[in-house]
Amino acid sequence: MPEIDDIRPVTWHDGAVRIIDQTALPAELTYLDLTRVDALIAAIQRLAVRGAPALGVAGAYGVALAVLTGETDRIPALRAARPTAVNLAVGADRVAARLAEGFEAVLAEAHAVLTEDLTANRTLSVLGADWLLTRIDRRPLRLLTHCNAGALATGGWGTALGVVRELHARGLVEVVYVDETRPLLQGTRLTAWELARLGIPHRIQADGAAASTIVSAHVDAAVVGADRIAANGDTANKIGTLGVALACAHARIPFMVAAPTSTIDPATPTGAAIHVEQRAESELLTPAAPDTSRAHNPAFDVTPAQLVSALTTERGLLEPAHGDLPAQLWTP
Repeated sequence: MPEIDDIRPVTWHDGAVRIIDQTALPAELTYLDLTRVDALIAAIQRLAVRGAPALGVAGAYGVALAVLTGETDRIPALRAARPTAVNLAVGADRVAARLAEGFEAVLAEAHAVLTEDLTANRTLSVLGADWLLTRIDRRPLRLLTHCNAGALATGGWGTALGVVRELHARGLVEVVYVDETRPLLQGTRLTAWELARLGIPHRIQADGAAASTIVSAHVDAAVVGADRIAANGDTANKIGTLGVALACAHARIPFMVAAPTSTIDPATPTGAAIHVEQRAESELLTPAAPDTSRAHNPAFDVTPAQLVSALTTERGLLEPAHGDLPAQLWTP
């Protein structure tokens, strides 16, 4: 079984897009070789591969697969498979721009998307860890994270969990509170799995416990990832993130967003313009629910920039709550 540093949720392997089937975790670490674009689209939509940066890599390799199999007509469907995470379309569009140069050029560009994501995540993790240590006097740190923004959600290192990993490597993490993340339990199934493999102490808690844990002074900072960041700094992330940000504001502790600049969408002016995906009602309507009940199941919420203490990216660290949003950072 590979070590955590070798975890690559999306790669290219012998003419196929190889993914880790994240729906099988934590029981099994299963790899799927996808040889048709529609199979990749289906995998994305059922969350076998998920996380904004990982979806960017999937979009990139998906275009390479489309060229190899003669399915370039499916590229628009691929880039639209998950509407909230901007990285998917960004990765696909970047590689599709080289279609006229042939398959080898397309595949090389897809490889570059993966390599650059790995480098970006390492850089933003160091910057984020350094910033937290200037804002928090207590050692070691007690952190909280929501959803999964680790190796599984990226090219293979992590954004929010990348910051945690950097702090852990310095011997500065006491415990990580892991929100279970309803309704698909990415925190319980994926984040806890990664932390366990890394040997980082953690406690899984119900999403509804997060605000109390924060306000009761059990947490020094919250660190989360992002699926899309608007030009004004508003941030879309897994549903429940907004509640964490509000609790951090009340407790006056840092709320950090960790994301590569590929997650920033200059074409989206504010969070109000971010399309929030609605998941299937069946994910919430368990057998315990009355037959006549309906469900409201948004996959994401939007945290206003004013609640984001720090945004750590590979190009630098900003403080959106203080109006720190230099235009040059948003320019590709």
